[in-house]
Parts: sequence; C-alpha cells; structure tokens
Amino acid sequence: MSEGDSMGAATEAFVAHRNLLFTVAYEMLGSAADAEDVLQEVWLRWADVDLDEVRDRRAYLVRITTRKALDRLRTLGRRKESYVGPWLPEPLLTTPDVAEDVELADSVSMAMLLVMETLAPTERAVFVLREVFGLDYDEIAQAVDRTPTTVRQIAHRARAHVAARRPRDVVSPAESRAALQAFRRALETGDLQGLLDVLAPDVVLLSDGGGVVHAVQRPVAGADKVARLLAVGWHKVGAWTSVEPVQVNGHPALVLRRDGGIHGVAAMRIEDGLVTGLYFVVNPEKLSRVGRETELSR
Repeated sequence: MSEGDSMGAATEAFVAHRNLLFTVAYEMLGSAADAEDVLQEVWLRWADVDLDEVRDRRAYLVRITTRKALDRLRTLGRRKESYVGPWLPEPLLTTPDVAEDVELADSVSMAMLLVMETLAPTERAVFVLREVFGLDYDEIAQAVDRTPTTVRQIAHRARAHVAARRPRDVVSPAESRAALQAFRRALETGDLQGLLDVLAPDVVLLSDGGGVVHAVQRPVAGADKVARLLAVGWHKVGAWTSVEPVQVNGHPALVLRRDGGIHGVAAMRIEDGLVTGLYFVVNPEKLSRVGRETELSR
C-alpha cells in the first residue's frame, strides 16, 4: 500500500468510527472538550500506524481511544479536586436517534455519568467497554493492559457498584416528558405546590457554575428545600429567562436562555414519575455543545 493510499485508508477508517470513538471518550470523561482532545491524540497515533499490521481497525481505534482517555481521566481527577462547587458532566444536545437507543441513552444520561464518576479510572473503562459497547474480555484486556481474568473481576465489581447507585427502572420517554412538562409549568408560574408535586421527597439538586458564574455551592436535598430554592431563584431571573424543552444526553431537559444566549441547562433524573435528581449546568465553559446536536453511537 502506497503512502497516499495508506493515509486515505487511515482517514476513511477514522471518520467511519469517529462518533463511536467520541462516545467512548465522552462516557469515560464526562467532558466533550476533553473527548475532542483525546480524539486529536488518537488521530495522531493512528496516522502513524501500519494498517497492513491491523486486523480489526475498529477494535484498534477503540483500544487507542481507551488508553488516551484513561490518561486524561487521571489528569482530570487531580483537576477536579480544586473545582469550585459541584462538578457535573458537560451536557450534550443529542440527536433523536440517541433517545431511541435505550441502552445508549441510559449510559450517557447525566445521572449515569455521575454514577460512573464514583468508579476508579480502570473500573470506568471496563464498565463502559463491556456494558455499553459489548466488547469481549480479551479486547478490553488489551485496552486497559490487564489480563482477561482480571478484567472479568473488575467488570463484576464495577457492575455491582453501578447497580447499587443507578436509577431502579428505565423510564419511558412519555413519562419523562410528562414530568418535565409538569416541572417546567410549575417553575415558570412560580407554583410552589406544583413543584412539590413533581419532586420526590428525597430529591437532590446540584448546580455547576465552576466558579465562573453564580451557582449553589453545595447539594440541596429534600423536596421542600429544593422547591423553595427554585421558586425564589426563578422569581429573581424568570422575567428575562426563557425555557426551551430539548433532548440533552438522550433525555428530555430544559435549556435556559437569557438575552438570546444560552444561560444554562437543567437535566433531570426521574423515577416513578417524580424528579429525584436535578442537575443545573450554568458554567459557560460547558455549554458550547448545547447549541448544536452531537451524534453519538455504539
């Protein structure tokens, strides 16, 4: 294969699998910006590979992406230690097909990404590759530099850890939309009782301003506290903020707009028709992917 043909084939393979590679990196990192940086590193590494020596290009690319993402994940862990206030994943405005793939939508939901934040880096990589993308243990072992037996043990441990913390049941799109509409209606009208009716008793609100803009610095727990905080907050900003229902990370969410620009995103965790988790991302450094759709794939 000539040098030109090799570069063309490398480019074609990378483009064909780019959405998959981005999804792998994003699920591991919770950050689209860092996932894009990882893909740049993957391309530089991939461009130097002798394609004649690669039997499975998809598997090889996933392996490189996983290793690069693991390196970045360990760096991010140190960076998050000095993060101001709660850290939330970077929200993505997703295409309709993401919501139609129930397993993919569940894996990229804000709630699930927060659960995966509680895993150690290697556990997170193994869980993502096995449970989301269905790679076999031998492939994963090559990606994380462990033996297949060790990977099986890590997968079992990670699966149990996630199962104890993830939402109990898969919520139908109709149920999610109904809860979102009830929440939006109560928020816009300042209906305190309406908020209490849609919030679970043990609801938790997290707000990520990253120290850049004003946000609640600690988690707020309990329906009464959360409802009153929202009612007071909306009274202050509602006059110049509009609310738009969208699909964020494969699930119904709200985009808050002010003066024509995106001010923030409100994503939710819904169980039994009630909101159990509210995730407000107002850090402007995390809002660039809400203005355009991001394609994800498995």
